Amino acid sequence: MSQTTTRQAPSASDTSTVNWAEKYYLVVDDCASIRQLLRESLRNMGAKHIDLAMDGQEAMTMLTNKRYDIILCDYHLDGGRNGQQILEEARSNNSLMPSSIFIMVSAEKSSDSVMGTAEHCPDAYLLKPITEGMLTVRLNRAWQKKQVFRKIDLAYARKDYAHAAMLCDLQIGDNKLHENDLLRMKASLLLKCGQRDKARALYENVLCQRDCVWAKAGLAKLRLQDGDYAGACQMLQDVIAGNSLYLDAYDQLATAHKQLGQPEQANAVLERAARLSPNSAPRQKTLAEVAMRLGDVAAAEKAFRKCISVGEHSINRSADPYFGLARVCGLKKAPKEAMQILATVQKKFAGDVSDLRAKITEGLVCLDNGDTRSATVIAEELEAMLATATAAVLPSPNTCMDIATLLLEVDIKEPAVKLLCHVVQNNDDDKTVRDEVQKVFEYAGMGEEGAELIATARKEATDIMNRGVLLWKTNKLDEAVEWMRAARLKLPGNLRILLNTAQILISHVQKHGYDLGLVAEAAEVLNQIDKMAPGQLRHCELSAQLGALTPHAPEIDLLTAMLH
Repeated sequence: MSQTTTRQAPSASDTSTVNWAEKYYLVVDDCASIRQLLRESLRNMGAKHIDLAMDGQEAMTMLTNKRYDIILCDYHLDGGRNGQQILEEARSNNSLMPSSIFIMVSAEKSSDSVMGTAEHCPDAYLLKPITEGMLTVRLNRAWQKKQVFRKIDLAYARKDYAHAAMLCDLQIGDNKLHENDLLRMKASLLLKCGQRDKARALYENVLCQRDCVWAKAGLAKLRLQDGDYAGACQMLQDVIAGNSLYLDAYDQLATAHKQLGQPEQANAVLERAARLSPNSAPRQKTLAEVAMRLGDVAAAEKAFRKCISVGEHSINRSADPYFGLARVCGLKKAPKEAMQILATVQKKFAGDVSDLRAKITEGLVCLDNGDTRSATVIAEELEAMLATATAAVLPSPNTCMDIATLLLEVDIKEPAVKLLCHVVQNNDDDKTVRDEVQKVFEYAGMGEEGAELIATARKEATDIMNRGVLLWKTNKLDEAVEWMRAARLKLPGNLRILLNTAQILISHVQKHGYDLGLVAEAAEVLNQIDKMAPGQLRHCELSAQLGALTPHAPEIDLLTAMLH
């Protein structure tokens, strides 16, 4: 593979006359004649540096190895990734420069395609046939808007969110045409650098002047993060009533309903969103999981199959919907199909956690179809695995609950209870997880005992955390650091413990002076938090604190590069 070609970002000195000759272009289309047509149109504008790709694989290789100013990409490509998936993946792996223009080109007018693409916000969506004049107008318009946001985007790419927010203010004075977009960007940047109160004030100020969907949705998200689920529900319903195509509001509303213990309402919201935009693999997966909890096997099957279909060539491709579909087949008394799906997923995701997940799912399918002997053999293998496993290597909460379900069904109680208590302790502040654990106990005929075990597990986790916080607040920082390190080993998935660990490490450095080891440890904890709960606001605040006390030195630059 050739080395990445790096070029300086284009100048914003003059947006009225764009020098198209100096730009670098990528045209992606599976039709040779369309590729040639678009290339000729670009050449007539003065373009010189034009690359062509015939499919998603070729396009991603080119985007990885070279930086392009302008990408014209067809939505429908024969085999492999479609245009939406190329855009999604290129953004995810930073193959696009912040100032790059991505234009989706398609003859497809269906709402499914348009809505799915709109969710990923290309710079423009052009319907075929495309005239040279139409292309020129849209490129000029997109390029001029990019120049307004160019410096902001570059600061964002450096994760200098506070500076990016300041740049928004500077641009608002000179660009009233883009004021709405700049204010929206500023609010998101304020949240990223932990300035919740300023973001809230911005949303409220905008709403005082006009009824603005994104500002109302922003306030609703803050309510959701503050635990005001009922208030968030009301506000998100208002958002959807005002703009039925604001899809992110549906996802947030479903989350609020789940936190309120209202799975039926969550399911209804997700179904409506999936009808509007069915090509989101994450949304289809969530819909399938909610349907499973409600016992709606048919709806779960439909959503799992759709998730597999739309996610096959997506960066969101995962083994989860395959396991979900295999479980559905077990519940439908179709064990042969379930086993075929499990064989498929082990081939597709070799080297992943699929072997363990496949074994668990196979055991549950055996139970669903009356093969208790095979289920017991599998459960005993899992019991042996748990006997030697440390807390750090235990699987996800949902997988742990599946293991516990299988163990309890074949009367292997003690390790199952221990595993469920572990899940509660690592998610002691998550009502949805606690409710799911309670359901596992109730399914095994242990409802009352399970409720007591959950309460005890939550108290133990809280006591562990509170002990570390008390040491911190009484200025016993060395002891607090050691205590929280032990707490992390015991409960590596507990978000509150991780957040307080990062806070205590930062406080130690603030009080006793810079320590590279403690800074590295705090950065490691914050990275773990960001992977577990992206966008967590206290994470933003702690990251800002850590960045403020980090001096500039070569070893710090190296540390930053390693951690990010």
